[in-house]
Amino acid sequence: MPQNPKSYNECQRFRQWWLWLILLIGPTIISAVFLSQLISSDPKDSSASFDISLALIMLITAVGPCLFVYYCKLDTTIQHDGVYIKFKPFHRKWVILPFETIKKAAPVTYRPIRDYGGWGIRYGSKGKAYNVSGNQGVLLEFTKSKPILIGSQKPQDLSTAINAHIS
Repeated sequence: MPQNPKSYNECQRFRQWWLWLILLIGPTIISAVFLSQLISSDPKDSSASFDISLALIMLITAVGPCLFVYYCKLDTTIQHDGVYIKFKPFHRKWVILPFETIKKAAPVTYRPIRDYGGWGIRYGSKGKAYNVSGNQGVLLEFTKSKPILIGSQKPQDLSTAINAHIS
């Protein structure tokens, strides 16, 4: 079934190799410490259980950020009344940008760190950004508020879908 040219749906996740390398350094070190403690501890020693529980707490603390980043995702949907954005787990409800308030949507290449301070829900000198990876997106200009950038792997398709509704 052909897709309606005015509809659009995209789901993005943090999948950069360098981010996962940084995130996995902590759990790797903690796991090594935990295993070495397990191997070298004397089962008859009462202080060994304290060391194991401390290692488990450290392991949970190291794995927690990895799980958090794994479950973060940016959903972008175009519906008949506006652009819907949900950045899980930060948004429980959709952020709705009504078409009546959007003046223009244009695909852009941007510098995530310099322009917005990185990835995620960011505030920068150029306005607000919702992005999870890459350096491409759609810049929405509004009639009465600051611009919003929505990161996208297919910025041309997203801007076309938005502009089809506002023109």
